[in-house]
Amino acid sequence: MAKLRDSSKITYNNPIVPQRADPWVYKDTDGTYYFIATVPEYDRIELRQSKSLNGLGTAETKVIWTKHNTGIMGAHIWAPELHKIDGKWIIYFAAGDVEDVWHIRMYALSNSSENPLEGEWVEEGQIKTERDSFSLDATTFEHNGERYLIWAQSVREGENTSLVLSKMETPTQLKGEELIISDPEFEWERVGYKVNEGPAVIKRNGKIFVTYSASATDSNYAIGLLWVDEQADLMNLANWHKSETPVFSTNEEVRRYGPGHNSFTVAEDGNTDVLIYHARVYKQIRGNSLQDFNRHTRARIVNWDEKGFPDFRQSETD
Repeated sequence: MAKLRDSSKITYNNPIVPQRADPWVYKDTDGTYYFIATVPEYDRIELRQSKSLNGLGTAETKVIWTKHNTGIMGAHIWAPELHKIDGKWIIYFAAGDVEDVWHIRMYALSNSSENPLEGEWVEEGQIKTERDSFSLDATTFEHNGERYLIWAQSVREGENTSLVLSKMETPTQLKGEELIISDPEFEWERVGYKVNEGPAVIKRNGKIFVTYSASATDSNYAIGLLWVDEQADLMNLANWHKSETPVFSTNEEVRRYGPGHNSFTVAEDGNTDVLIYHARVYKQIRGNSLQDFNRHTRARIVNWDEKGFPDFRQSETD
């Protein structure tokens, strides 16, 4: 049964955090919001906290980790995600090598403190996958007593990244099969680059939904949707479904260009689902889009249609 919500009284001061891409918001059990994202310099990981989503924009920022001066974890510090697993904080992030900045792999940090802005962050090393290739954007979720990881990885010749799913032995170690659940097969996923990346999971209405982003990180960037029945075997590719068209994309009328790399959280009312994503307010970019730092973090309410699917309100402004 679909969850229909009256969210008309909830408003956000968009952008909630300027110049932060690949945003991730984690809401703890005490209602505290923690915010983590890619910084423009690609050289560090920051955290901030607030009791409200609007408050994240003015919250004090703490640098909790800085890139290495040599070797691995020394360049392109991208898309950190904060998770709380069995009482311990874990950050997944992607990083290149000082000597080879595009040798990008997935890494993890951990912290046993109650508050992730306190205590010591420990380097847990690389998240090893069966293919030793370009990989990034790890996200994790628990389902029916199993923990899973979804990430983006270069798995096919001539394409940039696909989405891969695996069960986890520990929060930093995979086990068993690594299943490719989505390739950049449609034209809208192959503009500029042939990309599926930035997965995010939300479980509602008897289904597990996975949003992801596709194409180059300019105005062509857009969000797609995968889903699987929560009673189905997640490691059986036949059980996965995919929208043939994007579910959230550029809308010039509302000055939203290249929305993508989202996360999900719940509003202050404890009930309303919120999409956290980045986008620009203009189309034309000078030079490499990765060097244009005006991807701002935004928040918008997610509605649910009569079939129980998320409605990202493509035609509406934030």
